[in-house]
Amino acid sequence: MSDTVHVPLGDRAYDVRIGAGLLGRAGAEIAPLLHRPRVAIVTDANVAALHLATVRAALAGEGIESEALILPAGEATKGWPQFTRTVEWLLEQRIERRDVVVALGGGVIGDLVGFAAAVLRRGVRFVQMPTSLLAQVDSSVGGKTGINAPQGKNLIGAFHQPALVLADIGALGTLAPRDFLAGCGEVVKYGLLGDAAFFDWLEQNGPAMAAGDLEARAYAVRRSVEMKAEIVVRDETEQGDRALLNLGHTFCHALEAATGYSDRLLHGEGVAIGCALAFELSARLGLCAQEVPSRVRAHMSAMGMKTDLADIPAELPDAGTLLELMGQDKKVVDGQLRFILARGIGSAFVTADVPRDAVLNLLKDRLASR
Repeated sequence: MSDTVHVPLGDRAYDVRIGAGLLGRAGAEIAPLLHRPRVAIVTDANVAALHLATVRAALAGEGIESEALILPAGEATKGWPQFTRTVEWLLEQRIERRDVVVALGGGVIGDLVGFAAAVLRRGVRFVQMPTSLLAQVDSSVGGKTGINAPQGKNLIGAFHQPALVLADIGALGTLAPRDFLAGCGEVVKYGLLGDAAFFDWLEQNGPAMAAGDLEARAYAVRRSVEMKAEIVVRDETEQGDRALLNLGHTFCHALEAATGYSDRLLHGEGVAIGCALAFELSARLGLCAQEVPSRVRAHMSAMGMKTDLADIPAELPDAGTLLELMGQDKKVVDGQLRFILARGIGSAFVTADVPRDAVLNLLKDRLASR
């Protein structure tokens, strides 16, 4: 059984299918998109070992030929060298504009392959097959693609919507617990930014979801995708509302830069810590009650998630340097940092009206408690 969330973007509309066993049905799902029975798959070494044979067998079962490029696993792949390698490999495979490229993996693969598809022959179609929780609830939906630059994360990219997303809940069972909990950072974000009832549900059902409850996992992915789709349809290229999806990310991207985009801090862990910091900043500015950030951290702690700077096992620079790193963020407009703050759980908003000293003092305090 699978659920479908439709993303209604006119001639760029597509479906996100959510359910167990979708990788094993990949051939039947993708066949209607194809002009000729052939696809190119890009994946990474970890995902290839777990899922590539399943996907290729499913494609072959529908008479679809496939070639695969296997990239190194990890955030470091999301840069110019592997991007160049991917585009040139796709050209060697004679991928034409009417063909389909498959991104099989987590957020790194989805972002990089989507960007490659966006620029190849000025745009070829691609299918997202997200295998991590983070990719299923966030990066595979909405058409943001890109790679990292030395100056910061995701600074090079394009908006390019997928033709289809297959979110196989069963694939989440192959994730290490740390990777699953990192993905929960993005799941919690949706409740915090716009759905208090979903946050309530997570408080009740989060532990079962983490323990492997497929029904809970399917619901959490579906609700997250629904919320993302609603926001993307309102604001596809992030002129306004879509910035809400960056709750926690201004802090997160600075922390990722400070830890060298390494496995000392996974993206979803940074998002969770960033959300907790955004709520604490909101409370300090008098926007929400003092107990709200405590409730946010309590849920994350109950899940076993990272919640604070003290949870990052690495040397961090001082508060001033972290604030400078925030200035490299894509959400800077006319040189002004924009924050996503909240008036309560489920009630986030975008503002540039945040005193620099308030952010600096918050960072100093949290660093001092390490």
